[in-house]
Amino acid sequence: MIKGYVHSIQTLGTLDGPGVRFVVFTQGCNLRCSCCHNPDTWNYNDRTQFAPEEIVKRVKRYKEYFGDEGGITFSGGEPLLQADFVYETFRLCHLEGINTCLDTSGSVLNDSVVKLLGETDVVLLDVKYTSDDLYKKHVGCDMDRVLRFLDVLQERNIKTIIRQVVIPTVNDYEENFLKLKELVDRYTVVQKVELLPFKNICTTKYDMLNIDFPFRDIPLPKESDMQKYQNMVKNTLPK
Repeated sequence: MIKGYVHSIQTLGTLDGPGVRFVVFTQGCNLRCSCCHNPDTWNYNDRTQFAPEEIVKRVKRYKEYFGDEGGITFSGGEPLLQADFVYETFRLCHLEGINTCLDTSGSVLNDSVVKLLGETDVVLLDVKYTSDDLYKKHVGCDMDRVLRFLDVLQERNIKTIIRQVVIPTVNDYEENFLKLKELVDRYTVVQKVELLPFKNICTTKYDMLNIDFPFRDIPLPKESDMQKYQNMVKNTLPK
């Protein structure tokens, strides 16, 4: 029986894809992003295992709240590391008429992931930087991995929402946003770009885990700056 490692579950999420969503945060991540808010999801140990049927049984309780756009979202950690588990959960959800969404870094691509995408309605793809150097320094993989994943989303015509966390002094410069706009304009599956402000509320988690938070001293972005940056990429909307 397939089982997956789950860190936590949020029953009525509104920030993890279209509409109201049942969000499953998986345990385990292959990356070590400098801005990561959930270092407690990195390793598999000390977490609960669920069968796909158990997840779907829980999701069905909230189906009436989903409306036309809502459904289930798998986030992480990195859900692509447990592609077979997520695939089976999504397959069962589709049998119940429940929309499926994948929140991912796009850093894993194999046969199991491609199979999973066949049961995925929406992808939230985190394009963390537009520079390969920044990817290698602050993420732990090269940017080409993410672009290959985006190519597959285009080939399979999967609705995609691009997300990027705006980190002052790291990626909050005009060239980054213009390159991001240029990048997503090449992909017709990209529905929109969401820029998210960097936050440091995760600092206490790092302290509890006795892990250094690399971006501890980075300032928070100003709301006026966030609007300016969003304007730089807004011409990607609508398609």
